[in-house]
Amino acid sequence: MKQMSLLENKNIGHIIALMFFIIVCYSFYTAASNMNYVWKWNSVPKYFVFDEITSVESPIDGKLVLEDGKYFIDGEEKVEVTNLNSSFSFDYEVGENVYQGDYIASKSETKAGPIINGIIITLKISFFAAILMFIMGVTVAMMKLSKYQFIKDIATVYITIVRGTPLLVQIFLFYFIVANIFELERIVAGVLSLGIFFGAYTAEILRGAIQSIDKGQLEAAKSLGISNFQAMRYIILPQAFKRALPTLVGETIALVKDSSLVSVISITDLTKVGKEIVANTFSPFETWIVIAIVYLFMTSILSYLGHLLEKRMATKGGNS
Repeated sequence: MKQMSLLENKNIGHIIALMFFIIVCYSFYTAASNMNYVWKWNSVPKYFVFDEITSVESPIDGKLVLEDGKYFIDGEEKVEVTNLNSSFSFDYEVGENVYQGDYIASKSETKAGPIINGIIITLKISFFAAILMFIMGVTVAMMKLSKYQFIKDIATVYITIVRGTPLLVQIFLFYFIVANIFELERIVAGVLSLGIFFGAYTAEILRGAIQSIDKGQLEAAKSLGISNFQAMRYIILPQAFKRALPTLVGETIALVKDSSLVSVISITDLTKVGKEIVANTFSPFETWIVIAIVYLFMTSILSYLGHLLEKRMATKGGNS
């Protein structure tokens, strides 16, 4: 029996890989230190969640009074203090004299920071774009396999144009031309550009997967009186999706990452939030490292879910 070398040992391999990444991270840190860069990691948490303090000022000089659940300042005239209720922490008690401009009460509310809001926008765009991607992918794949030449030509031209031009250019075209013509919101333009772009790649992936299925299965279905639509729906497509699943998951992950490009049309997604934070804090290293980690977290979840789905379909033999 051939003896395993030390480098082939799995545990030793993990340790060597870990040491490699530690060295790489330390090298980047040292390089940043040589730039006299001041790290501001303590400012990062507030971009996820922060406490917003709301204070209420006295509109006039007078006495703080409470009538029928409402607060008033009783001075030369009685003036209601709007937006003041028992949820506030009071600096003055009812009956005390206050002066105009004094803070009567205040309260602290925990709110989502810009990064959380950016994540929500990114996920929203990616979700609807992914739905459009799969709809376009299945539709165009069927068109490519159609027996009617004009339908195949339409699908071929679509795929050629979309795959042959950069996504960034297509986003600009949808925003400045299509969105203006049809009066679409910019977020809709972003979803359309992403969905249509990745729909072309998905169509080719599914077309190849469908054509890889043995044609004898379709012929056997016809001999049993099953229509082409039913055969495609219940026999061919489930197997094609099973074969194409790893690639489709990869395309979905690429869609989430490339959704960052919609920031160029002023959609406040995760990437645009990162730009705004850098502009306000001059902390590019911390900001972009955190943004990258957030994207990595989202795509890792997608990859894990795709792996689970792949195992499930393998267990069921590819049936949906």
